Amino acid sequence: MEPPKPALRIPAKIAGDLGVKIVSGQLKAGTILDGEIAASGQRQVSRSAYREAVRILIAKGLVQSRPKIGTRVTDMDQWHLLDPDVLSWMFAREPRQELLTSLFELRKLFEPEAAALAAERRTLKQLNQMGAALEIMVSETLQTSRGRLADQTFHTILLRASANPFLMTLSSSVAAVVAWSTFFKQRTQRLRRDPVPDHIKVYEAVAAGDPQAARAAMTELLELAFADMARFRSKAARTQARTRRATTPGPTAKESSRRG
Repeated sequence: MEPPKPALRIPAKIAGDLGVKIVSGQLKAGTILDGEIAASGQRQVSRSAYREAVRILIAKGLVQSRPKIGTRVTDMDQWHLLDPDVLSWMFAREPRQELLTSLFELRKLFEPEAAALAAERRTLKQLNQMGAALEIMVSETLQTSRGRLADQTFHTILLRASANPFLMTLSSSVAAVVAWSTFFKQRTQRLRRDPVPDHIKVYEAVAAGDPQAARAAMTELLELAFADMARFRSKAARTQARTRRATTPGPTAKESSRRG
């Protein structure tokens, strides 16, 4: 089960493949990518398509291209981590723990304050839009694509309701985080805890015009979301360990007799 994706052009597909390998650590900082001729030949694409893919990665800070050196994977501090594509690549595999923790730390720095501002500045139209999104989340749950889209809408409208243009520019990044973190948690199992009531608390505080309650409700929502993610990662790690043990061949009879 995956969220619907628009058809990607060849350069975007190549950039996505390389991007996933970079943010997952498979391609480490300092790694020199294959040259244009070799890489395009291996992938059976045109050299211009591969060049465009590299330009996409350069624009997102994941690689640098230098004459006589080639295209080198950059250090993490140069990545545009809030770029929606980079976020999607991060969640395409198991996200690095340090990135996941840092991501939720960032959200806790600005989303509760955005909720507090929204409680003071939201318009009736924005409140109605948040309410409509909540109704869909309640009826559809976050197990469905429609419910998850409503979740993204809720957070996006909340940031817009802050009436702070700098916070508003983060709406696409937050929507991407919400979408991919929820999908990641559901990849192998259904959500154990219903997060919709947490959103209702935020909505009620914003509707009441209570910035302190809105800040507290959003902080709690994020802390619980991070706890859900941590539990999922812990369970996934245990499952992987059991799988490795089950697939690791035991000693042969001959080896056992030697030990005896």
